[in-house]
Amino acid sequence: MHKQLNLPESPKSLFPLVRHLSWRLTTLLLRWPVTPNQITVLSLLLGLVGAALFLFGNWYIDITGGLLLVASYTLDNCDGEIARIKGLSSEFGARLDDIVDSTVDTCFFVALGYGTAQATDHQIWFWLGLAAAGGAFIDYWVEQIKEARLKGKEGVTSREEYANNPKQPENILDWIIYIFHELSRADFCLIVLVLAIFNITWILLPLAAVGAQAFWIIDLFDRARGYHT
Repeated sequence: MHKQLNLPESPKSLFPLVRHLSWRLTTLLLRWPVTPNQITVLSLLLGLVGAALFLFGNWYIDITGGLLLVASYTLDNCDGEIARIKGLSSEFGARLDDIVDSTVDTCFFVALGYGTAQATDHQIWFWLGLAAAGGAFIDYWVEQIKEARLKGKEGVTSREEYANNPKQPENILDWIIYIFHELSRADFCLIVLVLAIFNITWILLPLAAVGAQAFWIIDLFDRARGYHT
């Protein structure tokens, strides 16, 4: 007799927006004998294919790439939800999830930069893509180093504890940083899809080339980010 699994609860807050998709998909995936790590690998594959489609600099192909990124990000939420429900959470799974996130984001910016440069015949777009990808890569390692230093210290909130009891923004500055953080990370795929539909994904390159650097600098100095440490 199979053990009755608890179904995921519907989202209690607006952000992340992709969570409103993932909890429904998680309910379906719980019926299948799949592991969280298998879902993570599938998320990686969809993310890499979606990112690669931006190499062509074609409107229709970009929209397809955006849809695949949404699917990848949705599955990226599902793996953690299924891991918690099935009691399969592990340090390896958490690390794998982080690597997948960083890899997909890095590849996307490189592909977008290359595709935009080919479409416009201006190489500056490719260099902006490399700058954005480099910033995303550095931010990932800054997060890992900071987490490693905090691990084991008394009073440090774990990922799972934060996921269940996130600290809410307390003032206007907190809200600005919070919304920017959630939209540019957890819901980044939705931003890409909307911009792809309007054929203006190129706008992400100068913004991300600067914003990605700001992210890792803020991470490094741990300023105004206490609510999602």
